[in-house]
Amino acid sequence: MDNLKTEDLSPEQLVRLLEVLDQHPGDISDIMKMALFTGMRRGEIFRLMWDDVDFERGFITIRNPKGGRTQVIPMNDAAREVLEKRPRRDSPYVFPGRDGERRSDVNHQVRRLCDKAGIPRDFRPLHGLRHVYASMLASSGKVDMYPLQRLLTHKSPQMTQRDTLTFETRP
Repeated sequence: MDNLKTEDLSPEQLVRLLEVLDQHPGDISDIMKMALFTGMRRGEIFRLMWDDVDFERGFITIRNPKGGRTQVIPMNDAAREVLEKRPRRDSPYVFPGRDGERRSDVNHQVRRLCDKAGIPRDFRPLHGLRHVYASMLASSGKVDMYPLQRLLTHKSPQMTQRDTLTFETRP
């Protein structure tokens, strides 16, 4: 997979995608919203367990991130809303797959929602939504690179800089 491809959505595409996600509630929409609202990677979302969600203090623990060490990220209001509305099933996973086991794939379902929203076919949805999260935070001017690097669980500032090209500077 070409991990150096920088992906983003226009503000109009993002609005349309959120409309489609709201029109099709469920596990897949919630997974996509978590990628957008937290910047978590696909595997981190799939591995997320209820024990890793601290509603009282407002944090999410990310175990075994790509960077290696367990990380703790703040839970923003949008992510909290998604998580609070999630049904508690007979599984330790927030987004369980079959038989309550860890989910492993959502590509087909995610692609279907992106097609409904008119998102270009070359946009890699879950990875791309992570980039959208990073771009929005960086372009807000409210988050410096180091905190953003920590939020994205990147090992290096170069990875964070690559992910945070702002909407204004992209073609």
